[in-house]
Amino acid sequence: MDKLSIFSGNAHPELAKDICKYLKVKLSDALVSRFSEGEIRVKINDNSRGKDVFIIQPTCPPSNENIMELLIMMDALKRSSASRITAVIPYFGYARQDRKDQPRVPITAKLVANLLTSAGASRVLTMDLHAGQIQGFFDIPVDHLFSIGVFIDYFDQRIKDLVVVSPDVGGIKMARAYAKRLGVPLAIIDKRRESPDKTEAMHILGTVEDKNAIIVDDMVATGSSLFEAIEALKKAGAKNVYAAIAHGVLSGPSMERLDKCKDLKELVITNSIPLDENKVHPRIKVLSVASLLGEAIKRIHNEESVSSLFD
Repeated sequence: MDKLSIFSGNAHPELAKDICKYLKVKLSDALVSRFSEGEIRVKINDNSRGKDVFIIQPTCPPSNENIMELLIMMDALKRSSASRITAVIPYFGYARQDRKDQPRVPITAKLVANLLTSAGASRVLTMDLHAGQIQGFFDIPVDHLFSIGVFIDYFDQRIKDLVVVSPDVGGIKMARAYAKRLGVPLAIIDKRRESPDKTEAMHILGTVEDKNAIIVDDMVATGSSLFEAIEALKKAGAKNVYAAIAHGVLSGPSMERLDKCKDLKELVITNSIPLDENKVHPRIKVLSVASLLGEAIKRIHNEESVSSLFD
């Protein structure tokens, strides 16, 4: 592992340290700060010539700052003669605009993919993309991990009479994978979206009455979809409602909605995004994905298969 180097930007240094602890390597030293006018300043302090470099940097809010840090760090490492640069992006920002669903709108997921490649990324390691087809926006290898194993380990045997719920039709594939692994039935909420931040839950396909429901999704931002789904499940007779969400963005009025929604027993998220102090809540449980990402990094570095980690 002497040719392996792990660097971190300012987005999530705690996750980078946990990954290094799993790999039993030292976090490489880099200065990532700001000039007086606010521009990002980067200096790689450790020798990276000929090294296999991994940069841990989720592009979570503040998204623009974190993306620019990642791009500048990759440029610095490329000019430092790193052998290979892998961008480890546990949460891939700007992923919700992955197609032209309206006239005159951008495809920001493709734009970010182009920026990463141009800045010097040799490959990308990410987790629970908002849309799987984003992998095709890259002309470099993309390893797409899923946090399902982390959630299964947490929920399995902990709760009885379970039903896995997809909050919309688009999440059926993910929900079916959870239901299969847990050996429980599947339900789907058919909803209609009124605006990008507001949805109206319509019908529930499947039986949730007198069952403990687990809503599974890739991310929770304002929480509009999630709390609409919780309300619909309780009206349909569900006993307790849990949520297993990979990326806890928790923006806008999400925390106020969580406080008001007493029907949500527990919101379980991963540490792909750092949880701010003002978002710590007794009903929010954070699971670590450091070992998942660390194992993927080890296998990539050793040129071993990582396909078993995709499940």
